[in-house]
Amino acid sequence: MWLTHLEEIDYQFIKRFLLASGSLKELAEVYRVSYPTIRRQVDRLIGHIADLDDRPPADAFDARLRRLVADGELPSRLGKELLRLHNSITKEARK
Repeated sequence: MWLTHLEEIDYQFIKRFLLASGSLKELAEVYRVSYPTIRRQVDRLIGHIADLDDRPPADAFDARLRRLVADGELPSRLGKELLRLHNSITKEARK
């Protein structure tokens, strides 16, 4: 799931975006930056999420982990850490 791959700063940005009811103008005021700066940040985040969302699960563990996070049965931070650990173990096993 794409949420498990986001950085903390992205989670905070999305949270502030939602609290601003999706108003980029209000978000620019919160961050004390220009509207175009916020627009670029949103575009960057959209691109990153689209890339992550299009990526199929690497294996059965990856797929199951994504489902658990998506269903709210596992916190996204824990899912992210487990996926990172799984990927490092899998990478080592291939050597």
